[in-house]
Amino acid sequence: MAEQENQEIGHKELAHKTLLQSDALYQYILETSVFPREHECMKELRQMSEKHPWGLMATPPDEGQLINMLVKLINAKKTMEIGVYTGYSLLSTALALPHDGKENNKGAFDFVFVDADKDNYLNYHKRVIELVRVGGLIGYDNTLWSGAVARPPDAPMLDYVKQFRSYVIEVNKYLAHDSRIEICQIPVGDGITLCRRII
Repeated sequence: MAEQENQEIGHKELAHKTLLQSDALYQYILETSVFPREHECMKELRQMSEKHPWGLMATPPDEGQLINMLVKLINAKKTMEIGVYTGYSLLSTALALPHDGKENNKGAFDFVFVDADKDNYLNYHKRVIELVRVGGLIGYDNTLWSGAVARPPDAPMLDYVKQFRSYVIEVNKYLAHDSRIEICQIPVGDGITLCRRII
């Protein structure tokens, strides 16, 4: 009976990225607070990305909503994104920018979002920390890596998860000890670590 209950509340498919243990709870979040406020062009892009064979790589809509709000909360005007799949997170950022804001590659940035090759996350951090202003925000995507960061290295996992697991663990440890930033790791999507530069 307990096994049947676990199957009912657990994930039935891997058509989305979430660390929540219940598909029904994730769907509730989407239908209650994400989809009703999703911009029409974001909805169109999300639906197109879902049909792609590598659709799982796309930024989930609840994560896009978080990025959009963060950009507004810090009143970001200069932003950069490293790593773009179909552009959902980039569009989330762009739609949050004020009229005089811009996505560019020069100067002191207010917000930088990194969702690229995990084996280079540490290299990205060492460069990006110099590009973001004091008080600015850096977001690193996939820092909980399908939950693999908390599993033993010999636990069963998909090959690509196993291949990059150690790099994600390495950058998580580095960020936790970097005195130039304050951090907050959020279990949205596949995990986001937010870094606020303080010095």
